[in-house]
Amino acid sequence: MRKATVAMDADVIVVGAGLAGLVAAHELTSRGRRVALVDQENAANLGGQAFWSFGGLFLVDSPEQRRLGVKDSFDLAWSDWQGSAQFDRTDDEDSWAVRWARAYVEFAAGEKRTWLAGHGISFVPTVGWAERGDLRADGHGNSVPRFHVAWGTGTGVVEPFVRYARQAARDGLLTFHHRHRVDELVVDGAGGAARGVRGTVLAPDDSPRGVSSSRERVGDFELTAQAVVVTSGGIGADHDMVRRHWPERLGTPPAEMVTGVPAYVDGRMLDISAEAGVRLVNRDRMWHYTEGVRNWDPIWPGHGIRILPGPSSMWFDALGRRLPDPCLPGYDTLGTLRHLRTTEDIAGYDHSWFVLTRRIVEKEFALSGSEQNPDITAKDRKAVLRDRILGKGAPAPVQAFLDHGADFVVADTLDRLVEKMNGLTEKALLDADGLRRQIRARDLQLANPYAKDAQVQGIRNARRYIGDRLGRVATPHRILDPAAGPLIAVKLHVLTRKTLGGIQTDLDSRALGADGSPIEGLYAAGEVAGFGGGGVHGYNALEGTFLGGCLFSGRAAGRAAARQTG
Repeated sequence: MRKATVAMDADVIVVGAGLAGLVAAHELTSRGRRVALVDQENAANLGGQAFWSFGGLFLVDSPEQRRLGVKDSFDLAWSDWQGSAQFDRTDDEDSWAVRWARAYVEFAAGEKRTWLAGHGISFVPTVGWAERGDLRADGHGNSVPRFHVAWGTGTGVVEPFVRYARQAARDGLLTFHHRHRVDELVVDGAGGAARGVRGTVLAPDDSPRGVSSSRERVGDFELTAQAVVVTSGGIGADHDMVRRHWPERLGTPPAEMVTGVPAYVDGRMLDISAEAGVRLVNRDRMWHYTEGVRNWDPIWPGHGIRILPGPSSMWFDALGRRLPDPCLPGYDTLGTLRHLRTTEDIAGYDHSWFVLTRRIVEKEFALSGSEQNPDITAKDRKAVLRDRILGKGAPAPVQAFLDHGADFVVADTLDRLVEKMNGLTEKALLDADGLRRQIRARDLQLANPYAKDAQVQGIRNARRYIGDRLGRVATPHRILDPAAGPLIAVKLHVLTRKTLGGIQTDLDSRALGADGSPIEGLYAAGEVAGFGGGGVHGYNALEGTFLGGCLFSGRAAGRAAARQTG
């Protein structure tokens, strides 16, 4: 145990006031440790990127699942995780990630729900079936619904930990250092132990949450402590960095993308950590969505919103060809991205299309983000029942995109719809007759309760699950049925989101050096650490695992740092 020999500014410095940082800070202050919480943004941004999330959490064999007739188990979830992660660097970059993955699934199947309840976090009664997979039992995807949405969305998940931090500040155990940007991790040369941070004091900025803030420098700072916990997030707002690490297996990166995270998700601390001797792994693994649309009312630059689709929309590439299996709505995120970016004649285009009906958009469309789900964010149970289960018409946020969104077009006939779709691209790439042939072929599959079309099979499979049938999946119908119209098309963009690799850590969230040994006093958690171990997800995420990874790794880091500084 390393003891401080000089007066220090805190027992532990936490770099980053997002969810992982707040959880780590709570674990520390609840054990009496003094914490300096350092963040480059102002106080309005406490909770970071997690505040803006939908609040989905991956749980296994939960009471919510059992009430809905879902039979889940640790064995099934661990099989799904391994099939999705496809760990193939187990002797090196994945060596700790595999152990983190099993520990996380055990957590999700064990104490996670009780632990969350202890912090006042509860869930909507329906469980979502996200990332349904690549259509193989041993491949990628969730075999059963596991996406539990927290009452309050991401805002509700963040709220108790913000409250704890503010109370700790009042109790004298936590000091906020807002508008302090870390530029260097201070590591003793002789002992190789972390002892503080140095950086830049940024000019005061009262911008609202999520809005880009000034980077004007007004001074320098240095803080010292017995330990440092890095929880600074990923790279999603820096498109140049995303392109720099874009893997060859996903083809060419898009020339244009929309941004799913605020501008402060800049990835700076990854290279800063590497300069301090930290080992970075799996930087070629990332998670971006193919169902992004431009936000008609943006908060940050290039603000995009992800459509959380049900299974019924037809998906076409930029040239108007139906995407092949398993590139179906809600099934295989990176498989679809790989198809769009590696197919030679469409890789030069940065968009694809959903074609659907009014009936589908009313039942199936949801939008990711706390601000796009005001009923759940406000914990308004009556509004959820009224608008999502019993109501008619599209939810108000979805209707706003239909009315104002630059990527949405509506028409009574397919010819007019295709004309409007071609109006959203530089060249007229789509042919109405070509789309009509493909849509009619699909529509013919609906005459029976069985079909050879994989998407139609998936729709009927989904409706066997009561959670989908009641509030998520439209009654099967023909796309070209006038009674289901009007027709709708949505131009879809790649939306940047998550970093799946990062700082390699052991199961105590201790940051590892180039030789694989822990750097004394240095910890990492959340997205900057690949949500644990430098890449707990491997190549694919099962969804609901990003917030959960921040919670789990932040908890581990805080507890371990508390033991070190005790």
